[in-house]
Amino acid sequence: MSHVGPAYGSLAANQAKIAAKRDPNLDREAQEWIEAVIGEKFPSEPYEEALKDGVILCKLMNKLQPGAIQKYATSGGAFKLRENISIFQNAARAYGLGDAELFQTIDLFEKRNIPQVTQCVFALGRTAQKKKFNGPILGPKMSDTNVREFTEEQLRAGQSTLGLLNEGMAK
Repeated sequence: MSHVGPAYGSLAANQAKIAAKRDPNLDREAQEWIEAVIGEKFPSEPYEEALKDGVILCKLMNKLQPGAIQKYATSGGAFKLRENISIFQNAARAYGLGDAELFQTIDLFEKRNIPQVTQCVFALGRTAQKKKFNGPILGPKMSDTNVREFTEEQLRAGQSTLGLLNEGMAK
């Protein structure tokens, strides 16, 4: 991996903004949830280093949805390990995460945006609850749809109320 020098100007400002968003408590919660789900402890290295090769994330996806990831690299060069992250992202997308909830490979592999990685883990936790995952819980439960049925009479009554509201604003 090539050495990246210090950042200046707007790049430094963006990196400072991202670093300010990072909450060690959220990282710890995410790590504890992952450890509980996969049934093993993280190596004795920082959170982002443990996740960097994508192996733990692939194990997590296979626990949440067995067979989601058939094969991933446990060793090898940087390219193979970066591929693990991409495999995890595809499996997470198939599991129900939106693109906005996922992170980019460089966010984790080059540690550019670890808060986005943690946000993705929390999104996985919410989605797992919605899918009735029988295991540890992370974060608040996602809401279910609440479809409401109105009669024609109720809809007509509502239309007259809106007219009164608009009339009051015009005065």
